[in-house]
Amino acid sequence: MKIYKTQEEFNREVKDGVFRVDGDVTFEFNLNTPANINARNINAWNIDARDIDARDINAWNINAWDINARNINAWNINAENINARDINYYAYCIVYDSITCKSYKSRRENALPLTVLDGKVEIKTD
Repeated sequence: MKIYKTQEEFNREVKDGVFRVDGDVTFEFNLNTPANINARNINAWNIDARDIDARDINAWNINAWDINARNINAWNINAENINARDINYYAYCIVYDSITCKSYKSRRENALPLTVLDGKVEIKTD
C-alpha cells in the first residue's frame, strides 16, 4: 500500500493529468486535484477530483465529476455521475446527472434521500 502524506507528494506522481497506482493507496491529507485518479482501493478523508476509477473507495467526503467504483463507503458524496455496485453514505448523496448501482443506503436515520438533479437512478440487477 502506498501512503501519501502531503498534496505535494501526490502532485509529483501525477503524469499527463492522471494519477495511476497499481494497488491500494491511502491519502493522509485532504486531496484536491484536477487529475484523474486510477487506483484499486482508495482510503481518504476528503477527495476532490475530476474522475475517479477504483475498486473500493472509503472516504469522508467525495467531490468528483465521475466516479466508477465497485463499492463506495463515504460520509458525503457530491458527483456528476456515479457507476458503482454498492453505495453507502452517511448524510447525503447528491448526483447531478445519473447514478447506476446495485444498491444504495444511508447509515443515518434522518439522512437526506439519494438525490439526482437532472438524470435518473438506474438499479443494476446482475
